[in-house]
Amino acid sequence: MALDATFYALVGLILFFVLIAYLKVPGMVGKALDARADKISNELAEAKRLREEAQSLVAEYQRKRKDAEAEAASIVAAAQREAEMLTAEAKQKTEEYVARRTALSEQKIKQAESDAINAVRAAAVDLAISAAEKVLASKADAGAQETLFKKAIGEVKARLN
Repeated sequence: MALDATFYALVGLILFFVLIAYLKVPGMVGKALDARADKISNELAEAKRLREEAQSLVAEYQRKRKDAEAEAASIVAAAQREAEMLTAEAKQKTEEYVARRTALSEQKIKQAESDAINAVRAAAVDLAISAAEKVLASKADAGAQETLFKKAIGEVKARLN
């Protein structure tokens, strides 16, 4: 058997394996791999927990969004009802105001007509009195005028009492 380089390579390889076994390198490598596997497992568990938490938060926010949308819809509906009510009330008040103003205007027109008729009557009476005075003054003498004056005063007294 020749002691060539192949033999020494084999002896070195065997010594290397023995040294590795003596220093418990496979156990250390196993522990390192186990630790890494545990770390990865923990990270996966943490990721799963975070995912579930995120899903619950998403569900909660979706519920809150739906609640907010429903509340907003009810607020809009209430605002529309209130606006319709205010519009109807304003329309009614406007109609009442127009009716009052129309009635007041009609009353003022009737009063103006009445005043105008009374003014025309007063002017006609004054004109008739003036004409009667002229006619009576030209036709009646002092005695007849005295009699007519007393008769007129008597009629006025009778009407006043």
